[in-house]
Amino acid sequence: MAALAPTLAGCGAAGRLAAVGKPPKMTTQENVPTPPWERSIATSGMNERLEAGARAAPAEAPVQTASIFRAGAAGLFRDQRASRTGDILTIRINVQDRAIVDNATQRSRTSSENAGLASLLGLEGLLQDVLPGQPDTGNLVESESESRSAGQGNTSRSETINLTMSAVVTSVLPNGNLVIRGRQEIRVNFELRELILTGMIRPQDIARDNSIRHSQIAEARISYGGRGQLTDLQQTRWAQQIYDALFPF
Repeated sequence: MAALAPTLAGCGAAGRLAAVGKPPKMTTQENVPTPPWERSIATSGMNERLEAGARAAPAEAPVQTASIFRAGAAGLFRDQRASRTGDILTIRINVQDRAIVDNATQRSRTSSENAGLASLLGLEGLLQDVLPGQPDTGNLVESESESRSAGQGNTSRSETINLTMSAVVTSVLPNGNLVIRGRQEIRVNFELRELILTGMIRPQDIARDNSIRHSQIAEARISYGGRGQLTDLQQTRWAQQIYDALFPF
């Protein structure tokens, strides 16, 4: 067992044994830095709720002004579309990709060679003593070759993903573009489905309802998968994976 323990740990079996009978754990939420905000007279009730939630994490003191309606997360006249770090926007993912690739290749080649010397420069007598039979000096070298090859490949792929999720603005680039990150996890019984999205967007591409399509996200990374018992059943055993990687035939 002592010799087997490192092998099990390296293959992830120890972690799977520890999770027997337990649902998969959800990922810990990460804190997103947000800029300071200032109390607004027009939305005092909302600001009081925000203050109650922000007392545990003191932020930089906002600059006081004499304006009746001040700019903030809940400003009355502020554009409610995401534009600053910590703002939230809706991502609409509608992927309907279809690709068909069909290639066919055929190749054929035939060649022949025939070379010889009629009298072999007077050495045909010596050649007959060395080689058995009656060699023909006029046809000393003769070769023929023929090769044929044919190849055909067909690739067909179709993907359909229709999801809606929310993302948080993690940073604002110097040119005004926004870097966003979104993570959504849903656990049903012993199966955890997770959706992860990161990318970069332009503020002018955000619609009036504070949403944006996935096709307008640059450097998009969308991961849709899961963890749990069903996912484990769909995976090949680690010994079989090692065998497939090392077996040369």
